[in-house]
Amino acid sequence: MPSWISVPAVCSFLLPWVFTSFHQALGNPAPHPGPHYLLPPIHEVIHSRRGATATLPCVLGTSPPSYKVRWSKVEPGELRETLILITNGLHARGYGPLGGRASMRRGHRLDASLVIKNVRLEDEGRYRCELINGIEDESVALTLRLEGVVFPYQPSRGRYQFNYFEAKQACEEQDGRLATYGQLYQAWTEGLDWCNAGWLLEGSVRYPVLNARAPCGGHGRPGIRSYGPRDRSRDRYDAFCFTSALAGQVFFVPGRLTLSEAHAACRRRGAVIAKVGHLYAAWKFSGLDQCDGGWLADGSVRFPITTPRPRCGGLPDPGVRSFGFPRPQQAAYGTYCYVEK
Repeated sequence: MPSWISVPAVCSFLLPWVFTSFHQALGNPAPHPGPHYLLPPIHEVIHSRRGATATLPCVLGTSPPSYKVRWSKVEPGELRETLILITNGLHARGYGPLGGRASMRRGHRLDASLVIKNVRLEDEGRYRCELINGIEDESVALTLRLEGVVFPYQPSRGRYQFNYFEAKQACEEQDGRLATYGQLYQAWTEGLDWCNAGWLLEGSVRYPVLNARAPCGGHGRPGIRSYGPRDRSRDRYDAFCFTSALAGQVFFVPGRLTLSEAHAACRRRGAVIAKVGHLYAAWKFSGLDQCDGGWLADGSVRFPITTPRPRCGGLPDPGVRSFGFPRPQQAAYGTYCYVEK
């Protein structure tokens, strides 16, 4: 060692690196400077359900002399943010379709948390709370995640009929919206196994496989198979839809009804014929279990099973069974109705 390098000097150089490496090895990285004013959120993912009230926390550790807080939603698959609300700590102004249901919590003078009332399916996603003080802007990001259920959907014409925009519309017509990749992945971990590819909200085409088999991408590992990004106007697949808890109730009306008679039976009871999303939500959140096929609004016949048994579809797992799309004039089924509470 050269005489001009002393042992204390070497120690003073190496010790910070040693302690930093030690912290990282323990999974506890060395502290780094965070936002100057905004406190990091304790929970970055906020869970909610459709119809509930959700609070996205954003709290200042100290208040700058002059500032504004800007709340926005980061749109999936698009390089843009949608403005929701701007406040200066005293007054707030909402923007866009979400702004009418959004407000500030105002729990204390340093509270800039966002409250969303009557949460909708399209509210799920990533949000940004940005502090604008004219000197050094800061932001924190949070994710609003809805509890829900993913269901595959195809029209009466058969599989692979939708381009992206038609798939999006089809899900909305069935009381849902196109599922995100995260929602499909969650559904796969809960047992969704489906061999037809479907559009997702981000514009990709995928399908979930639990039991790997030759017709479903081969005998490889289970997982989410991907076709990658597709042409949204030209390429055609099924849809994976997502829905959440209901504000109303689904009930079954027995009988041997045609589709038009099923509509009339629901109207006589102050209800409407249920949509596919209604039936999946009632099965998922209310435990609806009915071993009888019933007409739905799209002309399909389905029934929900929470306790599998031999005479109710014969499959070993819970789920919503389908008889496909019988002729509308076929008087052979009851109907599932939906009524708002």
